[in-house]
Amino acid sequence: QVQLVESGGGLVQAGGSLRLSCAASERTLSNYVMAWFRQAPGKAREFVGAISWSGANTDYADSVKGRFTISRDNAKNTQYLQMNSLKPEDTAVYYCAAHQGYYLDSYYRRETRYNYWGQGTQVTVSS
Repeated sequence: QVQLVESGGGLVQAGGSLRLSCAASERTLSNYVMAWFRQAPGKAREFVGAISWSGANTDYADSVKGRFTISRDNAKNTQYLQMNSLKPEDTAVYYCAAHQGYYLDSYYRRETRYNYWGQGTQVTVSS
């Protein structure tokens, strides 16, 4: 059973930056695809971005492309979400997710593809 713990959320002004971390309990994450999702108040949870096992492949939602960057350090069992040029509409609870696998397949944007989730971390962007 993989346990994921997010950290790094907080309150930031529009235009600012935050870096979220997701630490895993598993001995190695090298055979897991990792992703970030977010859920704003009153809205469904949505895909933010995903990264393949090696970090060679990433993909992002259009709403964050060019502003957010996902990376991972398998030696530290940790993935990161660097968020720049934050906007008030980025306000949400951010969740880390993982599933066993190596590559971004046809379903990596779907919540149901992931069977391991963190508890979430709140990100609030003030205008």
